[in-house]
Amino acid sequence: MPKTHSLASPADIAIAPPAGQADTVALRILLAVSFCHLLNDSIQALIPAIYPLLKESFQLSYTQIGMITFAFQMVGSVLQPVVGLYTDKHPKPFSLVYGMAVTLGGLILLALAPSYPVVLAAAACVGLGSAIFHPESSRLARMASGGRHGFAQALFQVGGNAGTALGPLLAAGIIVPRGQRHILWFSVIAFAGMFILSKVGRWYQGHLIAASRRGAPTHVPSSGLSRRKIGLTLCVLLCLMFSKFIYLASMTSYYTFYLMQRFSVSVQESQVYLFIFLVAGAVGTFVGGPLGDRIGRKQVIWLSILGVAPFTLALPYVGLAGTAALSVFIGLIMASAFPAILVFATELLPGRVGLIAGLFFGLAFGLAGIGSALLGKLADARSIQFVMNACSYLPLIGLLTWFLPDLRKRGQS
Repeated sequence: MPKTHSLASPADIAIAPPAGQADTVALRILLAVSFCHLLNDSIQALIPAIYPLLKESFQLSYTQIGMITFAFQMVGSVLQPVVGLYTDKHPKPFSLVYGMAVTLGGLILLALAPSYPVVLAAAACVGLGSAIFHPESSRLARMASGGRHGFAQALFQVGGNAGTALGPLLAAGIIVPRGQRHILWFSVIAFAGMFILSKVGRWYQGHLIAASRRGAPTHVPSSGLSRRKIGLTLCVLLCLMFSKFIYLASMTSYYTFYLMQRFSVSVQESQVYLFIFLVAGAVGTFVGGPLGDRIGRKQVIWLSILGVAPFTLALPYVGLAGTAALSVFIGLIMASAFPAILVFATELLPGRVGLIAGLFFGLAFGLAGIGSALLGKLADARSIQFVMNACSYLPLIGLLTWFLPDLRKRGQS
């Protein structure tokens, strides 16, 4: 087998879409990667979903709850850009299997954890597994896109969103009624992911070998923007990510507590409401990618970040039915932003798919982790109601979208 450093960049390989049977195979690979994203993120979603159970078992404060999120999100945040930068130069077809194996280890540790420090260590293992999984799987999605980058990224992302939505529902039905050790049942999900990813890895390896025989392209595409403009644009995108993921951290970590305190719903009922919010996010993600292919990434970002503000501002002031309805609109609209932001960023820096994916997935993890820890501290000092009120203003940061260039006018979208 040729050495991996001589292989063509996967970002460049995806420029020429496959034809005929190869196109069908690529779609199957894309669906497989999306499904494994569902499996990976459903495991991740178990952690915040069982916070009420862990809070009661270990007598935790909201600050300690936030630190659990901080542990697994920050490990992923720091390592994902590093993994992405490395695999841009040295593709690793079977790294996805290894990442899922690490996640499996964290899952088993979480099920058997006898104390709070062990829970933190288990959460960190899940974060490490995701740090390995996301950059390379995002590159695979682009490679199998056939040139429809927004569609491919959305399909990949909707798998993750669906997994995030399923996690609380599965936790409510299996773990919450029976106890912490029943997390072990979810090891089946991790094993299934490892099996599927081993098949995907063989396709990836064969694709890289074929590309290396053709020879790596010498031309590196450009966005046509100056370094200063690219830097400013990336800063704006990062600010938009901040508004999106801090708000999502408030929902994924504390929405159940908010519903339980304000409307006196049970733990299991609160998980169902969280599931509704997350399913809406999965639908929004799937819509956002193809819509960006059609009307442009900037237009989708305008709609998804700033357009959600009226709904977030109204949510703390309505009843239970209104809260559920508004959460659907919030999840649907806000989730459409991430595929558009990620594809926008890869078009700014062509040929750096792993780095961009690692940076933005890592940032998503980091912001969620830091946000959850800080919001937990704020909830202890003030109240969950205060946290929801404060976070409702975050989408107004979407006004910064004004400063993004329209890449369609440059022939890049």
